[in-house]
This record gives sequence, C-alpha cells and structure tokens, in this order.
Amino acid sequence: MIDPLESVAFSIHANPGVYALLLGSGLSRAANIPTGWELTKDLIGKLAALAEEAPEPDLESWYRIRYGQPPNYSSLIDGLAKTETERQQLLRPYFEPAAEDRDEGTKQPTAAHRAIAKLVANGFIRVILTTNFDRLIEKALDEAGVASNVLTSEDQIQGMVPLIHTSNCLVKVHGDYLDTRIRDTPEELGEYPGALNALLDRIFDEFGLIVCGWSAAWDIALVNAVLRAPSRRFTTYWTLNGPVTDQANQIINHRRAQTIEIDDADTFFTDIQQMVVSIEQFSSPHPLSVNATVTSLKRYLSERSYRIRHADLVGNAIDDTISNISSKGFTVNDGNIDTETVTARVRAYESSCSTLLPMALVAGHWADDDHFLPWQQALLRLATVPDDSQTQYPIWRGLQRYPATLLLYALGLGALSSENYSFLSNLLSVTVTERNQQLRTVSEILPPFRMFEYTSPQASMRLLEGMDRHHVPLNDWLHDTLQPYAISSFLGVAQFDLVFDKLEVLLSLSCAYQQDAADRWTRIPIGSFIHRFDNRRQILEEIEGSISTHQHESSFVKYGIFGNTPDECTSSIETFKESVARIARDMGIHW
Repeated sequence: MIDPLESVAFSIHANPGVYALLLGSGLSRAANIPTGWELTKDLIGKLAALAEEAPEPDLESWYRIRYGQPPNYSSLIDGLAKTETERQQLLRPYFEPAAEDRDEGTKQPTAAHRAIAKLVANGFIRVILTTNFDRLIEKALDEAGVASNVLTSEDQIQGMVPLIHTSNCLVKVHGDYLDTRIRDTPEELGEYPGALNALLDRIFDEFGLIVCGWSAAWDIALVNAVLRAPSRRFTTYWTLNGPVTDQANQIINHRRAQTIEIDDADTFFTDIQQMVVSIEQFSSPHPLSVNATVTSLKRYLSERSYRIRHADLVGNAIDDTISNISSKGFTVNDGNIDTETVTARVRAYESSCSTLLPMALVAGHWADDDHFLPWQQALLRLATVPDDSQTQYPIWRGLQRYPATLLLYALGLGALSSENYSFLSNLLSVTVTERNQQLRTVSEILPPFRMFEYTSPQASMRLLEGMDRHHVPLNDWLHDTLQPYAISSFLGVAQFDLVFDKLEVLLSLSCAYQQDAADRWTRIPIGSFIHRFDNRRQILEEIEGSISTHQHESSFVKYGIFGNTPDECTSSIETFKESVARIARDMGIHW
C-alpha cells in the first residue's frame, strides 16, 4: 500500500498552493511552548500553591474538588484575568524565551516550523491557519527569507489582499500573544466575528487541509467553521498522536479525512518537506538513465574484476559533467549579480552534476581503497579551474569550484553513512594545485567558507534564493540540495542532518590540522553545525570519546583525518572549538 506520507507529499507537489495547514498547540510542543492542557495544569499548580494546599491526588482532581467542576483552559483564563490586557500579561511568560531558554535553544522555531517555512518559500503552501499565540512560524518564515502576511484581527482580515493574489497568508485565528485582542475565553472561542468566519468558510471550502497538533476540544467556533464547509474537492489529512477527541472525530467523519499516525510534528513536516523536494528533484528529465548508471556502479563496486569498468564509468560521468559545465558558457565577467543570476548559476552547476552526485553517494558508501583513484581524479578535475585572477567579480570565480564542493560532500556523506573512514581520509587528503601553484588539500579550499578568496562567503551566498537571512547560506543550501539524493540512496531523513553536520565538523578539523598555525584562527571553515547545538555536541562527544577510549585504534587517529596521534587530534579539536566559538560569537550565535 502507498504510505500516507507519500500521498500527502504527492498531493502537495501536484497541487502547489492548494493545501492549507491547520496547526494547533501540538506543533510548538517541541519548542517547550506548552499546550493548552499543560498551561492549564501549570496555572492550577499555582492556584494550589496560593492556597498552600498539596494538589492531591493530582492537579485535575484537586481542582474538581475545590471548584466543583472539571478544569477548562478557557474558563480558567477567564477566571484569572478579567481584561484582554491582563490575559496577555498572564500568558506572555509561556511564549517568550527567558535567558535559560535561549541557552537551551527552546522557545525557538522547531524542525517542523522550518520545514513548513521551506514549503512556503518554494510555493507549495500558501495558507496557514493556527490556533497558537506564539510567533514561531513567523520567525521560521523570516529565517527562510519569506515576507509573511500575518492576519490576527478582524480589521486586518477586512483589509487583506484576496487569497488568489497572495503568495502566503498566516491566519492566527485566536490572535497573537502580543496583541491584547487574543481569543481564549469560552465566549470568544464560541463565536467568531463575521469577517473571520467568511475567510474560514472560503478556505475550508476551496482548499485541501492538513491538520496537525490540533485537538479541536475547546475551539467551538473553529470546529463549526470546518463542519460548515460542504466541499471535499481536495483531501483532508488529519495527523494523530494520541487519543482523538469527540470533536476531532466528528470533523474527520464529516470531511472523510485520511488519518495519519505520526510520532511528532517535527518528524512529520520534515519528512513531508523532504519528500516534496525529492519529487521535485527527481521530476527532472531522464531519471531512468541516472538509475541505470547507479545500478551499474553498484555492480562494478561489488567485484574486483570490474575495476576497469568502474574507472571507465566514473571517467565518463566526469567527462559528461565537465562537458555540461563547459557548454553552459559560464563567464566570470558577468556584472549582473543578483538573486536571480546567482541562484540560476548555482542551479545550473547542480544540474550538470545530476548524474555524478547519486553515483558519488553510492561510491562513498561502498567503495574500498581499490576504487578510490577514479574518484580522486574526478575531484581533481572539477577542483582545478582556470586562472581568472583578473576578474572584477570574485563571486563567479569562487563558484567555479562549486561542482567540486558538491562532489566532495556527496562522497563524504556516502563514506560517513557507512563509517568508511579509510575512504574519507583518502578523500580529505587529495591535494589540488592552487592558482598560485601552492598545493592545498580539498578540506582547505572546497568548503563553502574557503571557496571565496576575496569576498565574504556569507554576503555572496545570501544572494541565493531564500538564503538572505542565513548565517551559513551556502552550507544550508548544500544541505537542502544533497538531502533528496541521500534519502533516495540509503540515508533516512532523521539520519541526514547528523551525518551532514558530522562531515562539516570533520572538514573543519581536517582543515585545522592541515593549515599553518597562523591561519587557524581566521580561516577554519564553519558549517551548518554552527546553528544546530544538539548535533554538534553529540558529534564532538562521539569523536572525543572515541579518541579517549581507543587512542591509536580510534578511526579518527588510525586514518589520520585530523592528526596522526591522539595528542595531535586533541590539539586539532581544541583549535576547532576555540576558533569556531570565536566565529560564532562574531555572528551573534550561541556556541
């Protein structure tokens, strides 16, 4: 049977802009923003503390006994804060990050928020409805370079651009926690103003619906709006994670919704976004020829007797890639530098590598030392570019090595996915003759922060579409570009981020080891790991633990990836930590 997630992804891809999202408090749970029930229990706990009573046997029972009715979020808020302003101030601490939240990375956009933002940025989602007061979706859209059209009040709805003409629309049906006109009392949740009802009627009638994190338990007016809609021209998908309320069941039956069991919102939306990217990526021409080439490569890697055929296959692929690049007539003297031209140049390079990249991922995963030479030659050929030092436009000169960077990352991701450290070590030791005739390893010249010699990589690559607010724009772009290739090969969505960040950490460590001491502080390349705290902590703990436990037998020491002795490796790690922490502080990123 078709996986329901695949059905959602194909529906979104085939009907861009047609599916609206309806999001509840479950979406923000991973950000440590409390759900309505969690907030209710916290407030009951505070009431019990004021009464100097122990809430026995539990908070809910204590409330029932003391107040003679079951706890209800809306009624409780109404009882504790009588005016709109008082309710706003009561709720504010639950949504704004305190210092400790910032240190821990909580109350910030989650993977789900960022995946949704990418779907919006790429035109697949245009309408989002949310009952949440927080601003995490807005922050994620802002990070993705999307100017969001946020509607929180009736006057904004009345003055909105028609849905058909808007690129995106975020409707916060219950308002925003910084606006005193929030809706959270039984009266306010029982009946919506006319303009909001009219807008909801249009959306629920004209759009497909993907529901996540919404229980429908308390939002009477919103439930009624969904039930009013007669149309079922597009599917309703309802995600489930735990018991289903009677109200939710009523809507599911009314809309004939397809229910989907999920682990959490982060995994669901990340998977959907990456599946949509994969469909988009592999909707390009001639997928069968690419698949046939990769199938041949796997066969040639399986037997030593096929080494010549393997070398010929890789050689032909690199010939085709270089021919494709050459035929596009890329010039380094184009003075028209903007988002459109930079994005088009990068995508054209990627298109030229569309056969080589899936081959490289497979090769890195399965190849042994006997298969390395053809890939070394391929990397050298792509990394060796003409001497265009006289160009006035260093951005085009730097991008000449982008295909080699793509190949390095694809081979490295494949190697790390199978812990093929011998192959990775050989890969990072490949030396390229620079334009000044100096020899440099690929870890010194191919990471994004080392591609651009005479200009800032951040400033240059923020011209890429959707990357204008990213700290490490080309690294993040590489992540999104290579992910669908990796997922279609052997890496799962959850694994990919960690393997990608591990590759970038090892590239930085290798560069720290290879460079002259004087350059280490300013020229160590950083990567997307700089804004993924949990990943980089886990990666460094793994590396340091391996060296501490296994010493010379640690794969990192044994294969000389960033040192040939435990002491040398430890020194590289310390240099890496100090240097990258300094760069992160300069960028305003918590390290």
